[in-house]
Amino acid sequence: MTSSVASVAYQQSQLTAAANAAAAGIGGASSSTSAASSAAASSTGGSSTANALSSLSSNYNNFLTMLTTQLRNQDPTNPVSSSQFTSELVQFSQVEQQINTNQSLTQLLQLTQAGDLTQASAMLGSKVTATSSQLPLQNGTATLNFNAPTSGPVAVAVYNSAGQQILDSAINATAGSNSWTWNGKDASGTQMPDGAYNVAVVEGGANGATTTLPFTITGTATGVTSSANSVSLQLGNVAIPFTAVTNVTK
Repeated sequence: MTSSVASVAYQQSQLTAAANAAAAGIGGASSSTSAASSAAASSTGGSSTANALSSLSSNYNNFLTMLTTQLRNQDPTNPVSSSQFTSELVQFSQVEQQINTNQSLTQLLQLTQAGDLTQASAMLGSKVTATSSQLPLQNGTATLNFNAPTSGPVAVAVYNSAGQQILDSAINATAGSNSWTWNGKDASGTQMPDGAYNVAVVEGGANGATTTLPFTITGTATGVTSSANSVSLQLGNVAIPFTAVTNVTK
């Protein structure tokens, strides 16, 4: 059974690792692009609002000039109806309010993100448990946590960033909460460098069926990054969205 579970864990992890490797490749490119886009959006957001207000002010002044000229030169016996320019004045007012609302929302998002950044910074140096598809190896050790529906064999397969399997560990899990700690060594006993590793946890059933188990990882918070209107917590080389954090202990 153990070998069967480990074999399935290998296959499952290979797919997971391939997906994670692809995501990591895209993520690496998109993170820098996202950061650049975020910076560009941040710098252009204010200028766009300023340009919109400037354009509105110019159009509004032109409208008033045309209106006063029209009123000054209208036929006293057939005056211009006030309903049309009143409607246009209302439209100008609505557009101005919308621009100001958008500007206020942008400022609110920036303040919220700054608040999240401050909260995340307070976690630095703490033990953090979070949902993640990658396992952070820090100072030669890494820990993951999972819940097993029943007691029995569970296989944990670890892959490097290149999608190569480096460890396939079979353990006997108890029903309920379980924790597995990796000493950072591969199947041959070679110490692996600190970094992010892809992992899969698979449980074997009594009838030979297997189930992939969700897990959380635990590591030390080492940094905080902010980009694209989101805040991420760094656990070594693994970036964790602030919203994925489930527990923090000093």
